[in-house]
Amino acid sequence: MMAGSAFNRRITVFRFFLAAVSICSLSGCRPTSAGPDLVVYCSQDAVFAAEIIQRFEQQSGLKVSIRYDEESNKSLGLTNLLIAEKEHPRCDVFWNNQTLGTIRLQKADVLQPYISPNASRIPAQFRDPEGYWTGFAARLRVYLINTDQLPATEAAVTEVLNGDSLQRVAIAQPLFGTTLSHYAVLMAEWGDDKLKHWHQSLHQRGIQEVRGNSMSMNLVAEGICAVGFTDTDDAFVAIDAEKPVQMIPVRLESGQTICLPNTVAVIRNCQHREAAEKFVDFMLSAETELLMAQSASRQIPLGPVDEARLPPEVVELRHWAADGIDLREAASVHERVLDWLSAEYLQP
Repeated sequence: MMAGSAFNRRITVFRFFLAAVSICSLSGCRPTSAGPDLVVYCSQDAVFAAEIIQRFEQQSGLKVSIRYDEESNKSLGLTNLLIAEKEHPRCDVFWNNQTLGTIRLQKADVLQPYISPNASRIPAQFRDPEGYWTGFAARLRVYLINTDQLPATEAAVTEVLNGDSLQRVAIAQPLFGTTLSHYAVLMAEWGDDKLKHWHQSLHQRGIQEVRGNSMSMNLVAEGICAVGFTDTDDAFVAIDAEKPVQMIPVRLESGQTICLPNTVAVIRNCQHREAAEKFVDFMLSAETELLMAQSASRQIPLGPVDEARLPPEVVELRHWAADGIDLREAASVHERVLDWLSAEYLQP
């Protein structure tokens, strides 16, 4: 009986092995791992990012796994996730649609320095000198103006913003996104007290505070507001829809603009370091900046590109972006601004 049982067990194991081989053959199993060659966390809109990443896959032959975060506070959400995963990183490289959150990761020791050969084409104020992050393809903070109601001039906007009523002015809630970055820049320029007074004054004079930049843009495009704080990519949505709007850059007292680049950074102790560096090289290339400039969002190349291949409106934006402020001072107060605004908006 014992011998027969042992024989039967061997037959069962052999049948299981044959079945496994058959299944593996049918499913195309390979002895190598079928996992990705690179894991990218991306806070850029998927509709714009997917084409870029597909182009990288085609050129490199690497398989990329992408984690998008489509929430309204997406760049903040992915930043928090990367900090939470710091000891056991799942991500190899972070493509952030902003800069301040990436600098926060640098301070939290989440990033690994890498100076790409293509980093030298990016102006110094838009990259970390030690290679922890590099900016590319920027947006600008702008005033979107309904030209049926107001001339598209800095003097006209200043007169409205200094007026007794701001009921015809729109701004996004500053708890996240580029409006949070805008507030951080202002705190670095003005200090805490002046920013808090300005913020309080906006509300006292009835500014239309909305959920996001696109809603600010819509209020201006539909003529409900005369002026809205927004970004260049949202402004182009209204311009492309042939609404009676124009944009001018938000300028600080120094005359500088608020230029907000995308950033790319390698994650410390990532699993696919070589692939991550190839991805960074690709993202910082003139080819990628041109692709993003030619997209509907018209993101602004920071490095040299063939201007003949740029949409004419992006050529003008490049002059505004050249006046962009160094964001590192704003990054130093970013957490303080967020703590203050969280207490203002999220208190019970």
